[in-house]
Formats: sequence, C-alpha cells, structure tokens
Amino acid sequence: MPLRKILLGVLVLMLVPVSHATGRLVSGPMLGYRAHREVLLWVETQDAETVTLKYWPAGRPAEARELVNRNPAPTPAGGQITQFRPGLLDMGTAYEYELQIDGTPLPLPYPARFQTKTQWEWRTPPPDFTFLVGSCAYINDPAHDRPGKPYGKTVETLRLAGETDADFMLWLGDNWYWREADYDSVSGLWYRAARDRAVPEMQKLLGRMHHYAIWDDHDYGPNDSDRSYEFKEEALKIFKAYWGNPTYGEADNAGIYTKFYWGDAVFILLDNHYHRDSAGLDQERHPEKTQWGRRQLDWLKQSLLQAKELKQFTFKFIATGNQFLATDARSEGHEAYRREREELVAFIRDHGITGVVFLTGDVHHTGIYRRQLSPDGPWIYDITSSPLTSGSWAVETSPKAEDPQVIRETLVGDQNFVTVAVSGQNADRILTVTCTDKQGATRFTYVIKATDLGYVPPVKR
Repeated sequence: MPLRKILLGVLVLMLVPVSHATGRLVSGPMLGYRAHREVLLWVETQDAETVTLKYWPAGRPAEARELVNRNPAPTPAGGQITQFRPGLLDMGTAYEYELQIDGTPLPLPYPARFQTKTQWEWRTPPPDFTFLVGSCAYINDPAHDRPGKPYGKTVETLRLAGETDADFMLWLGDNWYWREADYDSVSGLWYRAARDRAVPEMQKLLGRMHHYAIWDDHDYGPNDSDRSYEFKEEALKIFKAYWGNPTYGEADNAGIYTKFYWGDAVFILLDNHYHRDSAGLDQERHPEKTQWGRRQLDWLKQSLLQAKELKQFTFKFIATGNQFLATDARSEGHEAYRREREELVAFIRDHGITGVVFLTGDVHHTGIYRRQLSPDGPWIYDITSSPLTSGSWAVETSPKAEDPQVIRETLVGDQNFVTVAVSGQNADRILTVTCTDKQGATRFTYVIKATDLGYVPPVKR
C-alpha cells in the first residue's frame, strides 16, 4: 500500500471522535417513598455520563416527561447514585417508566411501573394494603468475613419477598453488615452498602414495591455502637444516599427519624443509634439513659398526638431497631432502657392513644409481643421480624420463649420475613400478620383487631 494512503488512513482515524464506553447498572431501580403527587425512584450506576428517567401515565406514552442526571458524581466506592423525584403527578394514577443509561434503555424483568396515592381521606373508606417487614440481611463476603462457618445463610428470602404483591417494604435495621475492614474508613463504609445492595436476588424486590428503612447497629457502625461512633456523620450520608425515605431527622437534630402515611396508618420511623447512650450504662445511676435522645422522644410524642387529632389514622406503627416490649435483659433492647420505655408507655396510656404497634428487628428471631396498658384497657403490640438472611436463634427452646410478653406460637428461629395485611372496615379493621420462611412456608398467621388496640371509630359529623 502506498505510503500516502497509509498516512491518509491514520489521519482519518485521528479525526474520528473516540466513543466512550456506556455506563452500567450496579443496582436498582428501587422505588422509595410514595405520596399523593410524588414518588422517589433510586438507581446506582457506574461510569455513566447521563442517567435518564422517562415516565408517563400508563398507556399514554405520548405524554412522557423526562428527568436527566448529567455527569453523576461517584461515591467513595465508585458508584453513582441518582434519586429521581418526579412531582406534580396525578393522584391515584398508575405510571409507566423507562430508565436509560447513556441513552440506552435499561431492560427490566418486571413491569416498570409506579402508582401515586389515591386521595381517599374524607371521601371513601380507607383502602386495604399490605406491607413487608424484615431485618438482619447479612450477605457473605469471604475476603472480609470472620473465619469459620459463614454467617449469611440464604438470600432466598429476598427473592421470595420480591414475588409478593405487597405495596411496600419497611426494612427494620441491620440492612447490611459492616465488617471490621469496613467501619474504620469512609471508602470501606461505602463499599459495603454498594456491594450488598447489588445482590441479584434483591433486585426484583427493590423494583416491584416501595421501600422505607431504619437502621440498627450493623448498618450504623460497629456492633452495639452508640452516639460515640466516630464515623456516624458518614454513616448518615450513606443511609440517605441508599434509601428513599421522605425526610431525615430535623434541621437542628440530625438522624434518620421520619414518618410517612399509608392508608389509615401513620408509620413513625425512629433512630435508635445516632443519639444513643451505651447499653452498658447503669440506668439506675443514670436515669436519663436513652436510645432515642430527649429531642427525638419529644418528637415521637408530638407525632402520636398529631395522629390522634387527625382522626383518620386507625393504626400508629412505631418502627425502631431494637425490641420494645421484650423483657430479656441480656439484649440491647428497651429492657436496658426501661425508664425511657415506661415514660413512653405512660404517655400512650395517659393520652388515650390507640392503635399502637411497634415494628422491631435485631434479635435473629421473629415473634409477636404484647402488653396491656391497664387491667381493662387496650393492648400495644410489638411485631419483631428477624432475620432475613443472617444466622438465627433456636428461640423456640431458649429462655427467650419464656418472656411473659411473647405470644409463644409466633416464635420463629429461622430466616424469614413478615407480611402485615391491613383490611376491613370501621370497627372491623384488622391486621393479619403472616411469617414466611426461606422455603416459602407459612410459619404462623396471627390477627390483631383494631378494637384490641383501643380503636373506636370516629363519630361522623
């Protein structure tokens, strides 16, 4: 070939722009909070130049709108997190969507849909709905795990949960487990959250329903960690980045606590670590000992009073990482913070707040606990759901089974998740609580009546 043609070919190649490799999906999409006219949609990518969300009312693609995140910033672990918040949506409307990474549509193995809330308030009876709860999702990582038998037992529970028709899932803490190699560095903390979120068996679960979350010690810091954890501000950044709650704490009081509403229920999500005193502090010598901090406890009380005054909320769910009613002094639950617990119980009783159910995790067994507020008064319940994937206790034969607050037939010492179905009308409103294990078998079904929780339908005006 003549030299002139060779040089011309080289020149042509030099003038052709170099195409960039297309970014890739790391995990998601995940549906976060849902409101009457807004939702949150989360996704993590890597090496992407643009991440685009197109969305339209179902069956009307000609009305598509578009949100674009250009040059998304990488996290210390290299991922890129995008949180889309399409707003001013139509109420009670189903939407379809398409995600694109660098202009390439992202295929999903399930319908790409979300739906806004219906404005039922003061118009129709409250809608029935179903949600999942679970905690303690340890994902094995041999290079960073302790030697010996792996602590993560299965991820089948995550796959099974993703096959349900629940409206949303509430993660009750220990949603990932930081290891010793993680929690003493910023990059280590971000690595763990990214790696565990990318588990293939979790992806359908993330995309098919909405998600809310609180944390416990292992996705906050080291085991049993408290407010002294030196990386707690970074842990808060990571939690905000990887979850899609509507708000986090207050402007002058940091943390993850928030609340949201679904049907005739308010969900109050608490932070039991950012302001926490050490579990080992002697509460007799230190009566101010707290899991939540005085400011958050006051916020919780005001939230309960507000829910009572608004009247349309049959149920008040309080989610916190550690068990509330259990009396096992060996755990880090509220038995080790009795003064704080009894202050809240007295407040609920004295102000006639009904429909109170705690949602808790942490202890590697599932069970329902209950306590009557007075001899002839209503009950409060604590639904403990644990573990999703981690090791578990043979709790049915342990001293935990003798707890005077536990409903013994609901104890499950195996990997599982819990479904809560809210149904019925007026005084017949009920919670149907079902535990599903890693084989997909139903371990128990238990019904809690709204009237057992003190509920009395409001008088029509």
